[in-house]
Amino acid sequence: MYKRKISAEDKIYAVNLYLNGKESQHRIASMFDVSVASVQQWIRNYESLGANAFIVKKYKKYSKDLKQQAVLDYLVGRGSQDDICKKYGIRSKAKLQIWIKKYNGYEELKSSGTGGNAIMTKGRKTTFEERVEIVQYCIAHNRNYAKTAEQYHVSYQQARSYTVKYETGGVEALRDNHGKRKSPDEMNELEKLRAEVKILKAEKERAEMEASFLKKLDEIEKRRG
Repeated sequence: MYKRKISAEDKIYAVNLYLNGKESQHRIASMFDVSVASVQQWIRNYESLGANAFIVKKYKKYSKDLKQQAVLDYLVGRGSQDDICKKYGIRSKAKLQIWIKKYNGYEELKSSGTGGNAIMTKGRKTTFEERVEIVQYCIAHNRNYAKTAEQYHVSYQQARSYTVKYETGGVEALRDNHGKRKSPDEMNELEKLRAEVKILKAEKERAEMEASFLKKLDEIEKRRG
């Protein structure tokens, strides 16, 4: 099927018709003899990249870090596919959908055209002490599971699972990989207290940072008022 080629100037004109409220997406699609989905993609790309979005390039490269963060943002509900594409300058939802499928299928996500390193999607064995460190780091960094996974060379799922287990079952839930609670005799009381103090310290520091940030925001609002 012949696919009509639309010039960069026409795409910019079409997008501005919509953004300025002069025409609907359906009307623009009819004017240029393209699908509504194509118009939506022009709008998304323009809002993300500006007029440069329509400069013809043979192949846009995406780093493995960008692919990973885009996929993880979508999986944890930080926006729709349209939102994620706009945020990361991804030219097509189809690309994002392919990356999501690969990630969920435990396939490698590599930098485009570079053969880059694989994102770790399968977990590794960790000790109790490591799990405490992972949870402490994750909480201190605003529960950024992707950053935590990269820091400790574990999977995103592990970083999230350990943090959730701690929040629901305390440090005892980190004692084994299944989150089963051990009897008091199996966990030295001093060991337990040390682990709890370490994580509670991270929670306290995070709370103090948030309070300081809110205080600064309040001061800015008062100055503006």
